[in-house]
Amino acid sequence: GVPVPGPCPSRCPSQVTAEQLRARGNALFQAGDHGAALAAYTEALSLSDAGPERAVLHRNRAACYLKLEDYTKAEADATKAIEADGRDVKALFRRSQALQQLGRLDQAVSDLQRCVSLEPKNKAFQEALRALGSSMHEKMRAMSCTDSKVEQMFQILLDLDEKDADKKQKAAQNLIVLAREEAGAEKIFQSDGVRLLVQLLDTAKADLMLAALRTLVGLCSGHRSRVAILAELGAPRLAAVLGVEHEQVSLAACNLLHVMFDSLKEGLQKDFRRKEDAVVLDSSKDLKLLIKHLLELLVLEGASAHGRDNALNLLIKVVPRKSPKETNNSLSLWVIDQGLKKILEVGSTVCGSLGSLPVTENSRMSASVLLSKLYEDLKCDAERENFHRLCEDYVRSWFEGHELPGKLRAIQTVSCLLQGPSDAGNRVLELEGIMDSVLSLCASVSEAHQLVAVEALIHAADKAKRASFITANGVNLLKEIYKHSERDSIRIRALVGLCKLGSAGGTDFSMKQFAEGSTMKLAKQCRKWLCNEAIDAGTRRWAVEGLAYLTFDADVKEEFVEDKAAMQAMFNLAKSEDRSVLYAVASTLVNCTNSYDHEEPDPQMLELAKYAKQHIPEQHPKDKPEFVRRRVRKLLTAGVVSALACMVKSENPALTSSCRELISRVFLALVEKAEDRGGVVAQGGGKALIPLSLEGTEVGQTKAAQALAKITITSNPEMAFPGERIYEVVRPLVSLLHLQRTGLENFEGLMALTNLAGISERLRQKILKERAVPMIEGYMFEEHELIRLAATECMCNMAMSKEVQEMFLAEDSDRLKLMVLYSGEEDEKLRRAASGTLAMLTALHSPICKRIPQVTVHWLEILQALLLSPSAELQHRGAVVVMNMMAAAREVAEQLIASEMLEILSVLAKDKDKP
Repeated sequence: GVPVPGPCPSRCPSQVTAEQLRARGNALFQAGDHGAALAAYTEALSLSDAGPERAVLHRNRAACYLKLEDYTKAEADATKAIEADGRDVKALFRRSQALQQLGRLDQAVSDLQRCVSLEPKNKAFQEALRALGSSMHEKMRAMSCTDSKVEQMFQILLDLDEKDADKKQKAAQNLIVLAREEAGAEKIFQSDGVRLLVQLLDTAKADLMLAALRTLVGLCSGHRSRVAILAELGAPRLAAVLGVEHEQVSLAACNLLHVMFDSLKEGLQKDFRRKEDAVVLDSSKDLKLLIKHLLELLVLEGASAHGRDNALNLLIKVVPRKSPKETNNSLSLWVIDQGLKKILEVGSTVCGSLGSLPVTENSRMSASVLLSKLYEDLKCDAERENFHRLCEDYVRSWFEGHELPGKLRAIQTVSCLLQGPSDAGNRVLELEGIMDSVLSLCASVSEAHQLVAVEALIHAADKAKRASFITANGVNLLKEIYKHSERDSIRIRALVGLCKLGSAGGTDFSMKQFAEGSTMKLAKQCRKWLCNEAIDAGTRRWAVEGLAYLTFDADVKEEFVEDKAAMQAMFNLAKSEDRSVLYAVASTLVNCTNSYDHEEPDPQMLELAKYAKQHIPEQHPKDKPEFVRRRVRKLLTAGVVSALACMVKSENPALTSSCRELISRVFLALVEKAEDRGGVVAQGGGKALIPLSLEGTEVGQTKAAQALAKITITSNPEMAFPGERIYEVVRPLVSLLHLQRTGLENFEGLMALTNLAGISERLRQKILKERAVPMIEGYMFEEHELIRLAATECMCNMAMSKEVQEMFLAEDSDRLKLMVLYSGEEDEKLRRAASGTLAMLTALHSPICKRIPQVTVHWLEILQALLLSPSAELQHRGAVVVMNMMAAAREVAEQLIASEMLEILSVLAKDKDKP
């Protein structure tokens, strides 16, 4: 009886026996606390000398290690149990599970066979043996085939005299499939595969090149050392393959390079964290080698236009930092020093001019996006100054001493920069002579020259810094061009310039730049051009650009949604190859659905403004909610959702973060009314919203997440997001619970998560993994009753999870107390959610029944009030809680019977109306 000194008297053998510790471990294991159970069994082992008892403890520890995914220790403990008793089937079964995870399948099979021979009727053992047998058989067959076949496949593929095309195709297909499995990939690698595959690339036969590229993707995925060898052996060849005319081959090379970059960048982060590894593999050297070849490809005359686009897309994806948290921007600095002029070569290309590089309609836009990303990646003024200096030098080099073609290249460079890093664009626009050249070339007799100048003027009009100068000089010029030019291609661009300059008032009805009615005329002309299939798509894109500005005017919006042909033509352009139209389409749709941010002016400030005779923004009468609602319906009928879904699918630099945000805004407006949500999902809206909610601007991600929440609240989530997609919806919904989100976003996020939590344990686990429970709990204390109710309902569904039930028993928490008190609140909906949670908790986890009387002295009167409530639902919940408590523990049952509970229950039992 004398207490033992030290922090933990319970360790004293005279106080706790090994048997008690084992029982405690069993209880903890059953409750899902595997770490604590392991500790209990380990402590019991230190107190136990008896052989059989120690064997059981080792067996139990093996079960804990399996749950904790420490398979080596699980195998060691199971082995100790088997050494004590060779017929212990539980230990044999556990060891087989551990061996299986460790990849020692033959040993796992022999343990399972022993289990079956000891208990021939045990179905679980038979099933496990069958499953393991078939997976082993597969592996053995694959391995035995692999060894002899890899050499054979390469022989067939590299044999120039082999004429059997089917045979070659089969060999190629087998290689690709083999490379997807690690064992097969290793076999190909060991058979000098990288060198042989690079040889296949030299055959210049599209099918063989595709097979080689796809096999290399399998070899290189997540494998730094193989990527390093491939970079060493084949970097110039891969860049050359990227530039071939065959689009599929170029795309496959692009895919392979992306995989290689991912492996190397992962390596780079590891090198950064762990310097000693960097000696073996220098990821940054290989990375720069590959990027150097991509930059050279940009200016290679023989490279194809789509190859150039693919190279730009790769650079956009791999060079700039993914987030500002990464401190190292050395790769961007290196690319600016080595390749800025090469990127500007693409951006300054004047199509159709002598000796110009082959480009697609997307190339210049891609160059602008890359320049913009590089500029955003700079960290200080000195780095930015260097960027400006290089751009200015490049523009001067063309502008001075190259006659007219040089001036055109210089102006085209200005356009490219204004569309990308506009600060750099403004700087070069201010260089001596540039603006004068733009204005004089606007009147050129050559269509190509005039196009270059007018486009530069339009891009310059976008940037506030120069807008006043351009408004003074450009408007009259553009009006002249618009009225007198013979060419539609020029007139349409002049019109966009006028639209940009004329829309400075934005949505403010009272700030009209144009004379009354002329906006409508311009819009009508834009719609006419948009529908004219005889005009090339590149020019029709400008008609959408014009509408993007003109649709600030509500009259223009109304006419546009009435014009079915114009809407259809715009949607078709959005789905076309020319991705540079995406932003203009998205802007037009944001305007038509009024999904831009509009702040309600403060009434007091309005009075002050009137008093001071200041300008007061006015809303157009046709921008009232009923008009917006009608426009949304018309867009939905015209097929806007499938156009948006198609826009999101495009893996293209033109789909910038700000463009994604616009699309998210439109989607949110489209799902505003519950009756439209089913249609939006049916046309692919649900699927498109997931990527929008996971990357882009914070506003864009939030808008997309809110749209997903609205769909999840009113549709059956399993139908709206079939298969694995439903699990992808969880993270965006949880993001709506963050404190910086609005009350409405919190509320809708909670409602949507409530629906998901009610579907399956796997979804509840995903919600737990995203750390949503503490946030849900926080909102249970919210003052706003609807948010508090939604959080309580969400917790009710989450309480079906074992982990959440355990949280209600935690010593230092008031969770259970809050649920009991909420069951006695006046708000009936809140009482229903809280008492429903109690009914579920007491049914699923009996220790909670014993805790309820300890959390508040009012527990009895709260339960009695539930049973005496006029609502049958509340009575039912109360009765379930009392029944569970009666069954759980004698002392609780005695407390219940000692109160008036028995009388209340007797009365309720006789009520014929409430079966």
